[in-house]
Amino acid sequence: MNAQVLSDQVLLNSYLSGNSQAISTLIERHSRRVRDYIRMMVKDQDVADDLMQETFIKAVRHIDQGRYADSGKFLSWLLRIAHNQVIDFFRQKKSAKNITESEAGYGILGTLRFAENNVEDRMVASQIEADVRRLVDELPDEQREVVMLRYYSGLSFQEIADQTEVSINTALGRMRYALINLRKMIQQKGIILS
Repeated sequence: MNAQVLSDQVLLNSYLSGNSQAISTLIERHSRRVRDYIRMMVKDQDVADDLMQETFIKAVRHIDQGRYADSGKFLSWLLRIAHNQVIDFFRQKKSAKNITESEAGYGILGTLRFAENNVEDRMVASQIEADVRRLVDELPDEQREVVMLRYYSGLSFQEIADQTEVSINTALGRMRYALINLRKMIQQKGIILS
């Protein structure tokens, strides 16, 4: 039977039954989409190639460990792994970047700031960030994806719509509902974000 007509799940089952060619077919089927997504995010071909490779290595490792549960959305699962790889890349890049003028204590007008963040301010900011991240994780999948793509990856709503294969109005609506849900959770849990 032609491999192109085989579903992702059939190929996965074939791979798990010992057919190593099946995983190669599956990777070839989705590699362009994963590479394009990563390249759109990082804007660097070499980095995109590295992250794509890491994405597929991680995916195969998860499959081998039995940690992939078929939901008929194999590509979405791959793109989620790719997205996490991109976020990790930017986190590492951010921690290794040079100090900007702003971080050196200069405000927007090039003047020294009157007060610098002390340890307590940094701890509070870190706690707020962790609290918000936990709340984002509690959102429904579609809303969480839009928030992650917008705030953690910096995509425009048009890019989000293209990536998630929905209209821009749907992407905006998901963000609206995500913000409403986040506000409700903040109020219910009594979290203070200032």
